[in-house]
Amino acid sequence: MNIAILGGTGKEGAGLGARWALAGHAIVIGSRDAGRAKTKAAELRELTQRMPIMGESNVEAARLGEVVVIALPAAGLAATLPEVRDGCRGKVVVSTVVPLTFGGPRLFTPPPAGSAAEEAQALLPEARLVAAFHHIAAHELVETDHAIECDLLLCGADASAKEAVAELGRSLGLRAIDVGPLTNAGPLEGITAVLATINRRYKLKNSGFKITGL
Repeated sequence: MNIAILGGTGKEGAGLGARWALAGHAIVIGSRDAGRAKTKAAELRELTQRMPIMGESNVEAARLGEVVVIALPAAGLAATLPEVRDGCRGKVVVSTVVPLTFGGPRLFTPPPAGSAAEEAQALLPEARLVAAFHHIAAHELVETDHAIECDLLLCGADASAKEAVAELGRSLGLRAIDVGPLTNAGPLEGITAVLATINRRYKLKNSGFKITGL
């Protein structure tokens, strides 16, 4: 599959790109700066020894991708997503975004929409939006020599879009668990704040999340 990653020069986006490239997918790294995207794409080609990794502007990446992954900072959604609306129309769009504010009284700071995913859906109304991949630490993604030890929790309104995202998760060796409509994205994103706190308290880099009883 051809996967575009908006904000793919960051740790989370680049880590997902590396893992998906190793799983056989073609990757388009997106950035506000196309030159920076091309540089990161070259780095990932060197890391993975896989060729179908290219770098483009976010707008061009969204146009090229069969699936579009949003790996942008939460504060950048309102500025970036309107520019890629046409490229995302009708496509499966995956929000990995978690609105965290470090140094303040509250780590998880969702927008008025309730979650970053719901904000993204409002900005991309024609997209088939799924919230997923929040709980996989960038550190885990980048270290591609071992399996990822956590479940993939995902939610959204479109059943076929969720199955497409579940398949992307399975290609990384993850067990995909559908947790319902997009209105559950806020709790999903909030779990990342809990994991970040666990990492800090116990001096970890890669705490994960698994569902028992399934």
